[in-house]
Amino acid sequence: MTSSRDTVFASVRRALGVTSQEAPRRQEVDGRLAGHPRGLVPARAQLPPAERLALFKDMVVAAAASIDHLPSAEDVPGAVAAYLRGRNLPPTILRGGDARLASLPWEREPNLDVWIGASDGRQLAGLSHAFAGVAESGTLVMLSGPDNPSTLNLLPDHHLVVVDAADVAGDYESVWTRVRERFGQGEMPRTVNWITGPSRSADIEQTLLLGAHGPRSLHVLLVGGA
Repeated sequence: MTSSRDTVFASVRRALGVTSQEAPRRQEVDGRLAGHPRGLVPARAQLPPAERLALFKDMVVAAAASIDHLPSAEDVPGAVAAYLRGRNLPPTILRGGDARLASLPWEREPNLDVWIGASDGRQLAGLSHAFAGVAESGTLVMLSGPDNPSTLNLLPDHHLVVVDAADVAGDYESVWTRVRERFGQGEMPRTVNWITGPSRSADIEQTLLLGAHGPRSLHVLLVGGA
């Protein structure tokens, strides 16, 4: 059966007068996929590590998110508990199976109830670990999977994300290079989510609404490099 996708592509080919089987066109595509040419890289984030982290923090705040810069990963449970208390939320957090999160000293916060798994939309707060951060825009890069389910990015009202200072890159292209190195040629996670600030929309009467398509609050826990 012909899908809508096939119909659209066939229409495009007819308009261009091509069949998609021409050798030069296929070679060009193969060469681009194999060579991974880099796009335009802004100069503003090409900075020494300390300045790059400072830019990342500034851009996180500029995107309407909040951030704590913690000396070490051991401080994460306390920071999570403080965030929930500060917003009068129940002391409950849902996280994925990420080994880095599992190894944290949660026992230091005995009143904090930590659950593991994907969100079904009923949780107020979720915790993830980012693959990387991007200084040029304050963006978090999330890889889907049981370690960090994509549902945690989208369903809880409050999304808390841990990112290691060593994983904060200057630009998007550097992060794509890391993803390829991590997974190998021709392999990718099912979804790579790029998150910049909480969910928002101004589609209706140009009025900014937080939480339009996902969490209305994003809180970054930047670990190390302080």
